[in-house]
Amino acid sequence: MTGPQRKWWKEATVYQIYPASFKDSDNDGWGDLPGITSKLDYFKYLGVDTIWICPFYDSPQQDMGYDISDYEKVWPRYGTNEDCFELIEKAHQSGIKVVVDLVINHCSTEHKWFEESRSSRTNPKRDWFIWRPPKGFDSAGKPIPPNNWSSFFGGSAWEWEETTQEFYLHLFASRQPDFNWENDELRRNLYDSSAGFWLRHGVDGFRIDTAGLYSKIDGLPDAQVTNPNSEWQYPGPETRNGPRIHEFHKEMRKYFEEQLPPGKEIFTVGEVGNCADDGLLRYTSEAEGEMSQLFNFAHTNVGANPYFRYSVLPFALKDWKLGIAASFLFANRTDSWSTVYLENHDQPRSVTRFGDDSQEWREISAKLLAVLEIALTGTLYIYQGQELGQINNKGWRLDQYDDVDVKNKRAIIQEKYGDDSVQMQKFEEGVALFSRDHARNPMPWSSREPDAGFGPHGGQAAAKPWLAVNDTFREGINVEDELQDPDSVLNFWQSAIKTRKMHKDVLVYGQDFQFHNVDDPKLFLFTKEAGETGSARRTMFAALNFSSEPSDFSTPWPDAKLTQFFGNYPTTASSSARDTLKPWEGRLFFVD
Repeated sequence: MTGPQRKWWKEATVYQIYPASFKDSDNDGWGDLPGITSKLDYFKYLGVDTIWICPFYDSPQQDMGYDISDYEKVWPRYGTNEDCFELIEKAHQSGIKVVVDLVINHCSTEHKWFEESRSSRTNPKRDWFIWRPPKGFDSAGKPIPPNNWSSFFGGSAWEWEETTQEFYLHLFASRQPDFNWENDELRRNLYDSSAGFWLRHGVDGFRIDTAGLYSKIDGLPDAQVTNPNSEWQYPGPETRNGPRIHEFHKEMRKYFEEQLPPGKEIFTVGEVGNCADDGLLRYTSEAEGEMSQLFNFAHTNVGANPYFRYSVLPFALKDWKLGIAASFLFANRTDSWSTVYLENHDQPRSVTRFGDDSQEWREISAKLLAVLEIALTGTLYIYQGQELGQINNKGWRLDQYDDVDVKNKRAIIQEKYGDDSVQMQKFEEGVALFSRDHARNPMPWSSREPDAGFGPHGGQAAAKPWLAVNDTFREGINVEDELQDPDSVLNFWQSAIKTRKMHKDVLVYGQDFQFHNVDDPKLFLFTKEAGETGSARRTMFAALNFSSEPSDFSTPWPDAKLTQFFGNYPTTASSSARDTLKPWEGRLFFVD
């Protein structure tokens, strides 16, 4: 038996950076590329060897840079192209790879291609986007959209253009028109401008945004009615993992490889989200030649209504366990690979969602989540601030949220039901738990007032950050304070990353994952096997207590001797087959 083929990007610890919120170097209230460059030593201290930078391209910022007007230019607030080239060069000198976002399902209405496309129905670039005539007109003469698809951000997925008297499709914000991937000329130009330009300037790979959406179902039929209270319906089956999606990814991967210097291997991770196992395998199989790995949403979507993100649903620990396992079980003993993540720029803070963000248990439950993550097979991702044990914003009013998704859906509920309605109250509760803004606050570098060290100056000279800082920077959740505390979440993460690299045969590459007592409402118990290293094989047993009460556990082997090698409480030398976990305690054992 052999384990998975070893690759640098499988063993990587990837740190995700949201550039608007990471570090402001010029005191304008926005993070920037020079700010990222100034923190390369921080990544080295933490043990990070790859950084993933969210979009920094020129944009009108309707959706925080995911609406791109020029793929080959840095948004001036983030710096210049030369600043980006310098960041790539200095990161490489520090032994750090650079992965950037590839946003190619859509662009901004301010992109020159769309401006040409919208100018007339006969423009050569008209077919580079998805235009359709109205289905008809209502009694007031208002044009009716071509189908009932909703935008993922609320409202119709179609926007009317007076100039040419047709609608364009936008699955996201109103000024984010979808590209027509059926057009060969569009794809060739898109690959070269969005990816080729940056590959030729030294980036090591891409996080591929909305990677399952490029191939829409033929004919764009109406979506199934899943929300009878809305005129617009969720277009999941009509837009996700469509008939030509794998063909497109193969073509794109071939293009990437043609741009690389000899001996360099491209690394790509796709935001696929939801897909059956056979599709996950096709996307990530080395033999298929599409993507290196992907993000599955099964575990981060637990507790949220699939048709309306801000509708909070109850869930059991078992549901979350199964969701997590879905991220990697499909790849077991195959030529595919998986990812390990709990947070990103689209998710709230994991301590609030899956741990306990109370003052009593925040730190220890944040460390428990770190124990879980380093024990799972796949490439490890950490989102900025996660290594501090950051929690959701507390007590925010709806008007404090900046996210276009929250703003759009609030306006829809306000118009239909009113501000004082039950629907608005439930929406506010959902936003408090799920909003993307919980992950987008400026990074707290210190306890300095008023901006937590985000900018170059404090006091009255500090610029107001584009989004409010999370108040927890005053409570010790900041880099400076945590660096000085040997027991901090930050220093625990450094130790956890070091441990993962030390035991990568089982922690990174381990196979044959098995749950034990999966129905237990408090305990998360599992085993997995290391691939062969010479003639040696090792079994790892993980015992994790996801509750604020002590919990007894037993191993699957009554006579086994366990040797603990990592945990979030003081480590004991060995353990019997039965023991008790403290509240929010996690232990990793080798089985002798």
